[in-house]
Amino acid sequence: MNSPLISAEALAEPNPRRIIFDVRHDLADPGYGRRAYAAGHVPGAFFLDVENELSGARTGSNGRHPLPDPEVFAALLRRYGVGKDSEIVAYDDAGGMYAARLWWLLRWIGHDIVVVLDGGFSAWLADDFPLEKAEPPRPAAGSIAVDRLTETVSAAELLAEIEAPRWLIVDARSPERFRGENETIDPVGGHIPGARNRFFRDNLSPDGRFKPPALLAAEWRALTEPRMISEVVCQCGSGITACVNLLALEIAGLPGARLYPGSWSEWCSDPKRPVEV
Repeated sequence: MNSPLISAEALAEPNPRRIIFDVRHDLADPGYGRRAYAAGHVPGAFFLDVENELSGARTGSNGRHPLPDPEVFAALLRRYGVGKDSEIVAYDDAGGMYAARLWWLLRWIGHDIVVVLDGGFSAWLADDFPLEKAEPPRPAAGSIAVDRLTETVSAAELLAEIEAPRWLIVDARSPERFRGENETIDPVGGHIPGARNRFFRDNLSPDGRFKPPALLAAEWRALTEPRMISEVVCQCGSGITACVNLLALEIAGLPGARLYPGSWSEWCSDPKRPVEV
């Protein structure tokens, strides 16, 4: 299995099929990513906005970062020259939480040639690789199309089987928020009944890179057994950091888990849905 990660050293090597996206973002400061990109980015990288390009329209009941329309998302990628043979690289400076979102979205619409910069922007800086400030010229329009949609799980499906769960829910939020403590983002604290907690940052080593595959596999098996990975549903606050857990499972050689896109922000928007603390 090819790794879904790329090192800074490998990224520095030229590849004519490669298209790089900078998806740096700050949930508390939506303008941060574009400012950071303008101050300096990996040469050749384009900027994508998490709030408006990697998310869909919000209704107040579908979570803080609903999935974009797949056809609209594919059209966006075509404007950056993405074709069916393009190698996509995503990076951020937040432990992979936004880069993993783009990684998952591309796989969601059927594009598997996508990797995440291991260690993020910090790894690029640590190796003293060059930066540029100008946005590169866009190539000719690409040809990527929606090939298939990866299966997800809805709030209705989870609620229908809350008493005898079909799936094992794994929540990527911090342990405090999972317990319902210090909730400052969503209006209700707690978690979906029966869920287990795997903080997305627990997939990372102290240097910000992902842990080795064997270690990730051991930690995830300890959390999920005796369930099969195909029975695992990953969620978080709004469908962002859950993608880090899905990426970690892929690195570990344990593919097959699904995403609950609406996550806690959608779940807690309906007071009829049960909450556990």
